[in-house]
Amino acid sequence: MMLRSWLFVPGDSERKLEKSRENPADALILDLEDSVSKDRQQIAREMTCAILKARTDRSRQKLYVRINPLDTPLSLPDLSAVMPGAPDGICLPKVYSARDVNTLANYLSALEARDGLPIGSTKILCVATETAASLLTFHTYLDGVSDRLAAMTWGGEDLAAALGASDNRNPDTGGYDDPYLMAKSLCLATARAIGVQPLGVVYVDYKDLGGLAADCLRDRRAGFIGKIAIHPDQSAVINQAFTPSAEEVAHARRVVELFEQNPGLGTVGLDGKMLDMPHLKQARNLLALAGQAGPR
Repeated sequence: MMLRSWLFVPGDSERKLEKSRENPADALILDLEDSVSKDRQQIAREMTCAILKARTDRSRQKLYVRINPLDTPLSLPDLSAVMPGAPDGICLPKVYSARDVNTLANYLSALEARDGLPIGSTKILCVATETAASLLTFHTYLDGVSDRLAAMTWGGEDLAAALGASDNRNPDTGGYDDPYLMAKSLCLATARAIGVQPLGVVYVDYKDLGGLAADCLRDRRAGFIGKIAIHPDQSAVINQAFTPSAEEVAHARRVVELFEQNPGLGTVGLDGKMLDMPHLKQARNLLALAGQAGPR
């Protein structure tokens, strides 16, 4: 199932955790990392596990947990504390290469066995570009990565810190500067190459919903099929942007039907435009996207 909107929720905020139940996000990422201070780590773990145990019906909204990075002493206690709640997946930050994903997969197998969960049931969302080394190791995902990996996103804020940058924006265009555009492109290409869902980066100006909508549409045109949200109001905007409109679906159906009616032709004409095989593939991709992103 395709998940369009993924909302971060602090794992130590009872109020925000309770309100998140009614949020339209397709998935929640209960956060034990950046939004939780070090002195509240254990509180966050306990509250997150309690939420996981209480919300056993995940048919409308999946529940992931963002743990602390694997190279910190907090990650294993995070995993040990939340796995009894059977999260749908783990969000892994500060990744260096596919090796980190595979290491996490091994930990999950052990904890699933401990807690009586089906082996392989816990998926992984990888935040693939928050370290400098990560920009040079995307090829490792092609050499073999755990089939637990369900989605991949990129990060511009932590990457800027890792690169020693004072800003991640191009002062002339206002858009992302070159290293971050490379991170975005490599994340998208790698996710598509290995068959996992590519997710767009967070839109940090959470009050600018119009800007978020435009950013989502740029992401969708590029090939992303979902986006991370950092504010509850962003979820509905993301869902709408990553759900093909009725007009788009109708046009895609016309393209597919036209090719099916002319099976021997590699190119056909429609509304004064010549269409070939890439257009047919795009139409089928859009119909598949619409089918997976249906009303929930």
